[in-house]
Amino acid sequence: MKRLPATLVCLALASPLSAQWISLPTPGIPRTADGAPDLSAPTPRTAEGRPDFTGLWRTGRSTGDLSDRSKFQPWVNTLIEERSSRYFADSPRFHCLPSGPAAINSGGNSYGLRRILQHPTMIAVLYNDGTYREIFMDGRELEEDPLRTWMGYSVGRWDGDTLVVESNGYNDKTWLNSGGVSHTDQLRMTERFRRPNFGRMEIEVTYEDSGAFNSPLNATIQMNYAADDVMLETVCTEAYLGGDREHWSTGVTGRVTTSVEVAPEILARYVGTYTGTYLTNDVTIRITMEDGQLLLQRGNGRRAPLAAQSESSFLPDGGGLGYVFTAEGDGMASAISEVRVSGAWTYERVPE
Repeated sequence: MKRLPATLVCLALASPLSAQWISLPTPGIPRTADGAPDLSAPTPRTAEGRPDFTGLWRTGRSTGDLSDRSKFQPWVNTLIEERSSRYFADSPRFHCLPSGPAAINSGGNSYGLRRILQHPTMIAVLYNDGTYREIFMDGRELEEDPLRTWMGYSVGRWDGDTLVVESNGYNDKTWLNSGGVSHTDQLRMTERFRRPNFGRMEIEVTYEDSGAFNSPLNATIQMNYAADDVMLETVCTEAYLGGDREHWSTGVTGRVTTSVEVAPEILARYVGTYTGTYLTNDVTIRITMEDGQLLLQRGNGRRAPLAAQSESSFLPDGGGLGYVFTAEGDGMASAISEVRVSGAWTYERVPE
């Protein structure tokens, strides 16, 4: 089974894996008596006494109201509907474009990994797709009307042990997340970084854009220190796309308009919670049933009705990926597979 989207991404391995430091433990980090990373150790600090965010980080759970359609202006909701009907095939990352503000919550090309380098006058955030952020800590202020760019401009300051970052200057070509939430070039973001211990970081983000949102949006993103890991270069190249831009997600375009009848007692076997990993991200899928209709919720996303294409295979109404349940005999399903261009990613049922 392929574990990376071959049509979109190739990992640039310029030398043997033995030269990539994959098996090298991260030097200089706290460890327990058995040599494991001690992620509960105290927060490291710089020579100036500030929390030190330096290190390799992976996104974890995100919460907030980026999916609250009531906070979007009508044109944003219209775009979300259109993009959903095309299975989000026009996502910037599918066109090898920079992710912009979506990189904060791993909705872009970085697959959740980023390396932070901290200096008293500059903090750099490096992503494995070759993009980066510069956070200036030298006292400068954001310009009122800067030249619009993909990654915008950022300045930071300290509020006690909290790093406060303000950003603006984004163009309007990027999304805020993989769900197709748009913004204008008036977008302004405020992030508050906290590191309560060695292995955990929390980022609170406020998105303000009077041209797109009825009120500010908020998100809280949990970050986990990626100890004893490496960030391999991920290169998106349109040469691998082959011009087939209509079938990147599942090989299906448009809304689900047909389905087959499946007996309620069979559908009931699929109800439950399933967990697993997609790329570097933990995934939870919850299947419920109401009035004989299966509903799927991926993470904190909306619940989508499932349209049966066979007794065990389904498509979410309104766009999305394909899903296939695994069940033996008359028992409850043991797994659900999420079907992508790269293959089927399987998530196992967990006890309720």
